[in-house]
Amino acid sequence: MAVRSNIVGIDSPAALEKALRAAYYLADEGLATAAYLGLALGKPLLLEGAPGVGKTEAAKAIAAVLGRRLIRLQCYEGIDASAALYEWNYPRQMLAIRQAGDESIDIYGETFLIERPMLATLRAPDSTVLLIDEIDRADQEFEAFLLEFLSDFQISIPERGTVRAAERPVVVLTSNRTRDLHEALRRRCVYHWIDYPTEEREARIVMLRASSVAEATARAVVAAVGKLRREPLSKAPGIAEAVDWAEAATLLHTGGARWPEAFKRSIGVALKDEEDLHFISPRLDAMLAEATA
Repeated sequence: MAVRSNIVGIDSPAALEKALRAAYYLADEGLATAAYLGLALGKPLLLEGAPGVGKTEAAKAIAAVLGRRLIRLQCYEGIDASAALYEWNYPRQMLAIRQAGDESIDIYGETFLIERPMLATLRAPDSTVLLIDEIDRADQEFEAFLLEFLSDFQISIPERGTVRAAERPVVVLTSNRTRDLHEALRRRCVYHWIDYPTEEREARIVMLRASSVAEATARAVVAAVGKLRREPLSKAPGIAEAVDWAEAATLLHTGGARWPEAFKRSIGVALKDEEDLHFISPRLDAMLAEATA
C-alpha cells in the first residue's frame, strides 16, 4: 500500500484539523485522525452517526481543504449501477442512427455516454472527492456492487472497455445506521462514528457558522437543542438546525421580539414535524426559560 504522508501540505491529523477549521468545520481529534488516515492510506472514509451530526458537511469540508470538486451520489432504496456509474443516451443514439442513414456510426462514442458520479470520479481522481451519501438507504445488492468499486477503483463498460482510476480517489461514505452495513464494506474503509458535539463545541460551531449570533444566544440555543434531543422526537434537531435556529431567533430579536419569545416563535426552524411540535408544545416555555436563564 502506497502511503501518502503529505496531502496538499497536510502532514498530520492536527494539520488537517486546523485546515478543516479554516473551512468552517470544527472536527474533533478522532474525526481529524480518521480523515487524515483515509487520505494518507488511500482508503475510503466511512462516517456513521445520527442524522444532523455533520457527516455530509465533513465531506464538503474535506473537499474544500483539498481544493477539489465534490461529487455527491445520494443513495436511495432501489438505486442501481446505472444511476451510479453511467448510462447511454438512448434517444440521442436513435437520432444519430436515423441521421447517419447508410453511413457507419459509432453509437457508443463519448458523445452518447452519460457520466454518473462514480465514472466521473474514476476519470478525474486527482481533482474530485466522491461522497456516497446515506449508503444505508441503498439495498444490499447495491452495497455488494460497491464492494468491487472500492477494492479496485475500476469499472468495465462492455462497449468501451475498462476504466481505471490513475490514482486512488478520495471517497467518503456516510450512514445514518438505519441498517447494518456488510462487514466486507467496513473492512475496506477507515471508520469513524460522529456523535453530537459537546455543548461547548456546538456553541463554537454555531458562532463559527452564524457570525451574527451573539455568544449568549448560541449557548441558549445549544442548551435548548440539547434538551430537545433528550426527548422521544421522531426528528431530533441536528447541528444545522441549531445554527439556523440561532440565526432565526436573532433575526426576530433584531426586529423587536423579546427573549425567549424570539426562540419560541422560530421553533419551526428547529423542529420540522407536526407531531414533534404538538408533543413538545406544553413544555416548550419552561424549556426555553431554563435555557435562556
